[in-house]
Formats: sequence, structure tokens, C-alpha cells
Amino acid sequence: MFCKKWLFGIIASLLLVFGFKAVDNFFELSKNIEIFGAVYKTVNSDYVDEPKPGELMKVGIDAMLASLDPYTNFYSESEAVDAMIMRSGEYGGVGCQSVKRGDYIYITSVFKGLAADKAGLRVGDKVTEINGKSFFTRSMDEYSNAIKGTPNSRVNLTVERDGKPISLEISREEIKIKNIAYFGLINSETGYIRLEHFLQGAGAEVKEALISLKAKGAKQVVLDLRDNGGGLLNEAVNIVNVFVDGGQLVTYSKGRTKEASRNYLTLDPATDTKIPLVVLINNRSASASEIVSGAIQDLDRGVVLGVNSFGKGLVQNVKALVYRTQMKVTIAKYYIPSGRCIQELDYGKKGKDGKATILPDSLRKKFKTKNGRIVLDGGGVKPDIIEEAVKLSKTAQLLEKNYLVFDYATLYRNKNESIGNLNAFIISDKDFEDFVNFVKLEDFKEKSDVEKQLIALKQAAEKDNSFAPISIDVQSIQLKLKEQFIKDVLTQKIELKRLISNEIIRRYYYEESLFLNSFTQDKNILKALEIFSSPINYQSVLTVK
Repeated sequence: MFCKKWLFGIIASLLLVFGFKAVDNFFELSKNIEIFGAVYKTVNSDYVDEPKPGELMKVGIDAMLASLDPYTNFYSESEAVDAMIMRSGEYGGVGCQSVKRGDYIYITSVFKGLAADKAGLRVGDKVTEINGKSFFTRSMDEYSNAIKGTPNSRVNLTVERDGKPISLEISREEIKIKNIAYFGLINSETGYIRLEHFLQGAGAEVKEALISLKAKGAKQVVLDLRDNGGGLLNEAVNIVNVFVDGGQLVTYSKGRTKEASRNYLTLDPATDTKIPLVVLINNRSASASEIVSGAIQDLDRGVVLGVNSFGKGLVQNVKALVYRTQMKVTIAKYYIPSGRCIQELDYGKKGKDGKATILPDSLRKKFKTKNGRIVLDGGGVKPDIIEEAVKLSKTAQLLEKNYLVFDYATLYRNKNESIGNLNAFIISDKDFEDFVNFVKLEDFKEKSDVEKQLIALKQAAEKDNSFAPISIDVQSIQLKLKEQFIKDVLTQKIELKRLISNEIIRRYYYEESLFLNSFTQDKNILKALEIFSSPINYQSVLTVK
């Protein structure tokens, strides 16, 4: 009797404090945790093959979070360390980027002046050993763990270059990922800032870049956020603050908790509130990039140019869990100064296929910029001026996917110690002929859409034991497809010569050479220069029509 009264008293207290719904939710939570635990224990004790408890739980957690949105993730202890490094942008390493191709790992970028560069590592080198251990068929995680370490410690790499083994001893150093990949003058009056990350210090870097560019004569500036997937929200606010004075609302978030709902305002005097500004975005500009471009647009502080951004209007926070694990969880939606949210996909409303729904145009609400221009919510940030970037032809894309441009550039670099002035360099017709002959000898791992369908036909015929009668026909079609592809390569000669030349140039002049070349080739940058050329046209974009 006493127990029943005690239980009734507890329930009554909970109802008074939290309300009926809260208690009901608490009961559902407790019940389902108990069910989950019972399933987990039963599998561990009774399943025919002995499972690995840690892996089993990780799969369960990942599957649960996958039902929410792509940005809510669980990190194991080792993953948590990597995630922390990525957020801070600092780690002990050698200063290079790599990719796994087949059974080996290849160097794809070497950063100027850092440890790998000083030791003589080159783009295109194939990693065969690390500290005397073979790296044949090793994973990228194993490679990353081996290459990173305490600053001033040493790592020994054996790479294959031009068919010969080369041993390199590299002294690791503290690597700080730069938020700005490049900044400089496009012409005597136009500055350019390419922002690739929103890690710690991004706002300070943009401020320093702008001051430097103005000192060199810049009277207008292009801020390039293309392919920037975002990062720290406070750094997005800091970057807007470079162009907008303190006390201005840049974004605000709304969530279920008090912690998740807050306003984000600029705090300091701006570096320059008047300098004409063009912000470049594309469909891979997301999150913090959309806060910056959206706020600049809402405040009519600059012209946004390109194509619609990605449409990620969600805020994540990292929570520390037990046993040094972590969880990144979506806690809120963010809104930009006009009051709109640019989130495109509604993960709370999924279709029959389990995919998030897209907000239809008819339901997108209208908002106004500071000057009264109409802007819409949902669907990302729509640029003030739509300007599609020039896309690679399908022929060029297939060559890139198969690393044939990359591999030819590696061969070229191994045979030529220098190329002279990067601004004047372009491969000769004889070089292009060599490239075509190189392509003829290569077997493509990534197939064209037509060849994929042909392979599917072949497999289906083999399954039905009916391939023999058509085997000669299939081989003939494959040969004709290769012949046609070579004809397409020759047709795209102008495009491919430029593509190959750019890849070769960066082997000698590092990544910054790509940005220098883009000033005369990039359609978006050329459009930005056109906008700047007429102050009247620039202002008219920001004015209500």
C-alpha cells in the first residue's frame, strides 16, 4: 500500500512540474531504451555467430541517426579526435593531400613551403611504404594515422616516381589549415579572396586579406564562396562584420531549447562598409557560406552572383558523451536578416520513399531585403545575378574521373624540370598528340553511361547462359565506343589542352597557380568584373525595380 502511494505521489509530482505530455514522453523514452537494451543483449548472447558489441552498437546508432538528417552524427573515440582536428584546423602532419586509387595511395596536393614540400614530395607520387611497412592495399584511415603525428617527429616515406623508388624522411610540423586558399589582385583595382573553410580565425583572415588588398590598390573585391560547405557559425558572422558595422543582426537560430535559440550580431566596427562587393556562390556553397552570402544579400551590402546555393539552414552543435565519444546534433534552424530560412529539404516530413520533402515554390514565403527587394525562403540563396559556370564536357569529365589528365601531368613533370612563365604556358600540339596516344593505351576504371549499360547487358546474358552468341558483337561495340571516345577527345582539343595545361602548371607553381589562371578563364569572375565596370549597374542590382 505504501509503495502504491509513493508511486502515485511521484507521478502526481511529475505531472505538476512537467505536465502530462512530458511524463508521457519520459515513459516512452524509458520504455524504448529498455526494449533496445533487451534486443542488444539478446543478439549478444544468443546470435549464431559471435557479434562484436562495439561495431553492433555503432551500426544501430548510425541507423537511428540516419532517420533524422545527414548532419546528426555519432563519433567514436577515434572519430571524435579527428572531428576535433577538423574543427580546429590544426594538426601535426606533413602538409599534403592524398587519394586512394586501386591498391595504392597517391599524392594529389603538396602545400607550398610545408614539410612535404621541403622534403621533395611531389604531386603524383605513389606511396609504397611508410616507416618501412608496405602500404599496398592499406586504407586511407591507416595512411592518415601513419602520416600524422607529433610536430618535430619524423616519418619515412617510400614513394614510386617514374617507376623508381624514392625514400624521403619528413619532419612533421604543426599544420594549420588556412581558411583562405588564395587572395590577390585580379587587376589593378579588383581584389579577390577565395575562402575555402570556416574554421577558427576565418573572419580575421578575411579582414587581413581585405586590408592587404586595399593597400595594393583594390577599390572593389570579389569574395569567392563556391564549393565552400561551411563550418563555424560565429566565423560567418565575423566575415559579415568585415563589410558591415557592429550591432547588425546577421542570423538568428530557433530550436527547442533556450540554448539553441539566440541572435548573432556583428560586434566590431567594419573594415570597410563602402567597398563594392561581389560574392560568388554555387550549388555546393552551404551552411556558413549561405549565412554570409544571404546576409550580404539581405542587407544589400553586395551583389551575389552564380547559381542557387545548396540550401542548408540547419545548425549543429557538438555534444560530449560518455567514454570520450561525441555527437554532432542538429539543434536549430537559422534565419538571416530578412527573416527567411534557406533550408530546402524538410527532414521532418519524409515521403513514402523515406526521403526528405522539398518545399514547393508555391509555399515559399516572400521576404524583403533592407532596400525592399523581394527574396524567398527555402531552396538556398538565389543569386541576384544568375551566371552558370562553364561545365566540363562529358569527355573531359570521364578523363578526369579516370585520372588520365592527372597521370599525364605526372609523366610530363617527371620529364621536364621547368615550364617557364605560367601565364604563357600551354601544351603544344605535339604534347596533345602524346596525350591522345596515352589515352588510347589506358583501360578506364570509370566507364561512360553507354558502356555501363553494355556491361550490364553482358552480365545479364552471362547469367542466362546466352552470352556466347553475342560475345563478338559486344567486343565490337566496346571497340567502337573506344574509337568514338578518341574522336571526342580530338574534338574537344581546345578545352582539353587548357585542362591539361592547368594540371601541369600546378605541379610547378602549386595550387595558387589555378587561381591566377582563373582570372582570365572563369566565367563568374569575368561577369563580376563586368558588374564592377559600371557603378550605376552595380547599384541598380541592389535597388528595387
